[in-house]
Amino acid sequence: MRPPPASESLEHFLSWRLHRVSKLSDKVTAEAYAVAFALPLGEARCLAAIGNAAPMSVNDLAGAANLDKGQASRAAQALVARGLVAKHGSASDRRAVVLEPTEEGEALWLQVMELIAHRNEAIFGCLSHAERAGLARMLDRVIEAAEEPGPIPAEQARKRRSA
Repeated sequence: MRPPPASESLEHFLSWRLHRVSKLSDKVTAEAYAVAFALPLGEARCLAAIGNAAPMSVNDLAGAANLDKGQASRAAQALVARGLVAKHGSASDRRAVVLEPTEEGEALWLQVMELIAHRNEAIFGCLSHAERAGLARMLDRVIEAAEEPGPIPAEQARKRRSA
C-alpha cells in the first residue's frame, strides 16, 4: 500500500489539527479540574457555562457547554447533588427548570474561570496579542461556517459511487 500524497495526509487537514489541539487541551484541563476541584471535565464546563449565563435551562446549558441534552442534564444533576447549582422552576414555563450557581458554586465558578484563563495562556501564550486577535477572528468565521448545515459527506460518496 502506497502512502498518501503529502496533501492528503491527516496532518494536512486543519480539522484534524484542531481536533488534536482540542484533545491535548482536554486531557491537561481534565487533570487540572480533577486535581484542583475534584470535578470531571464535563461538570466543570457546565459550571463555567452556568456561572457565565445563569439562569439557564438544561437546553441552554447543552448548547453553551457543547453537550447533548442528556449529558448536560446528568452534569447539571451532579452539580445540584454537590450543592454547586440550584435547580428552580421556570417562571415562564412551569414544565421547565432553570439552573443557577449556589453561593458555593459561584465561588468555585470564579476559580474554574481562573483555571480556564491560565490554560488559555498556556496554550496561546506562544502567540502575540495581534496573532491571538487574528486567530480569534478566524475561529469565529470557522465556527460560523461549521454551524451551517451542509451536504453530508457519506451521501456525497454514495452519489459518486452510484454515478
